[in-house]
Amino acid sequence: MVDDERANMDEGENYTVADLGLADAGERRVDWARARMPVLARLKAEAEKTKPLDGMIVAGCLHVTKETAVLIETIEAAGAKVSWSGCNPLSTQDDVAAWLAREGYSIYAWHGQSREDFYYCIDRTIEANPTLTLDDGADLIVRVHGEKSDYADGVIGGTEETTTGVHRLRAMGAAGDLRYPVIAVNDAITKWDFDNIYGTGQSTLDGIIRATSVLIAGKTFVIAGYGHCGSGLAMRAKGMGANVIITEVDPLPALRAIMDGFQVMKMDDAASLGDIFCTATGMADVIVNRHFNSMKDGAIVCNTGHYDCEINIEDLEAASSSVRTIRTDNEEFTMADGRSIFLLARGRLVNLAAAEGHPSEVMDMSFANQYLALCRLAKEGKSLDPIVHDITLEQDQGLATTKLATMGFEIDTLTAEQIAYHSDYTAGT
Repeated sequence: MVDDERANMDEGENYTVADLGLADAGERRVDWARARMPVLARLKAEAEKTKPLDGMIVAGCLHVTKETAVLIETIEAAGAKVSWSGCNPLSTQDDVAAWLAREGYSIYAWHGQSREDFYYCIDRTIEANPTLTLDDGADLIVRVHGEKSDYADGVIGGTEETTTGVHRLRAMGAAGDLRYPVIAVNDAITKWDFDNIYGTGQSTLDGIIRATSVLIAGKTFVIAGYGHCGSGLAMRAKGMGANVIITEVDPLPALRAIMDGFQVMKMDDAASLGDIFCTATGMADVIVNRHFNSMKDGAIVCNTGHYDCEINIEDLEAASSSVRTIRTDNEEFTMADGRSIFLLARGRLVNLAAAEGHPSEVMDMSFANQYLALCRLAKEGKSLDPIVHDITLEQDQGLATTKLATMGFEIDTLTAEQIAYHSDYTAGT
């Protein structure tokens, strides 16, 4: 990092943040999140007694939000030391980062980083000599296997939070390039059926509305990708009165989208129809020059996948005659023919860059999975193969049971006779 780029940051021995003066505001945010994450609260209370992560050093690369701060508290309560960076240049909540720094946690993160800043912060966390890694997008793990490979031998195992990262790591594992086991937290049912669907659906619309203040009702809303994130967004956009169009490359989710009542077509055809476009694919170049050329005047474009490459911003810049910032996280690109196209959050995750990310209640389960996966790795990591491993069904069901209990709900249990019937292959008509 160039020294003058960091000149405006507050730095200490174990932190680099934007402004320590924001810590009081960050504390209030964390208090709010903590009160809405009862599963993690139970795990933390137990961890303070049992210390399942005693002696571990956890390097984390995950969005620095109020919910993440509660996860960090839980990990340290379990006996570990933590060194943390953000996993997206625009997603850090500076007041939360300031609070973490003031409380003594190792934190290297601020909103609005350059690419150089981003990797500077990741490298600082790796230099803590981690025994466990926690990732969102696999940038930290890839760094440990590349520029910082000298630290890989000390790592027992890692976890991965999101779909894009799991795809990268499965590819590494298949190629024989993964040097330690990684648990795919993203693939837990209590993560992607709730965080990805309900969290993404609500927080993406929150980001779009904060950046634009547009009315969703009556708009044609084009969503690229109908996986867990895209389907959650489609459900919420439809609920707010939008006419939803889905674009896909996989026939199975495309068919599911049709059965769910949505129009399905190619992006080439949807480009001229949409008022709002949102990518949720994890793939590069989903919206490119020819699509920008077809869009109507006033079209809004954003991303809720992982990386900003889903929208080809270079194409948009090349096709525009001028650019101006309309409001925070909202840029107007004036095209050669006079049309305006509005890009939100520079193509970064609109739900985090322009809003606050997923609600605390749904992150409670995702981060409980992260914590329990770290505990499993601390205990079993040295005996696991260096591939991507799934969350166990027992963990998924246990977390779901705990979450239901914290919400005040009970469910039935099978009787002994029903259990016997379930395994009796001779039973019939």
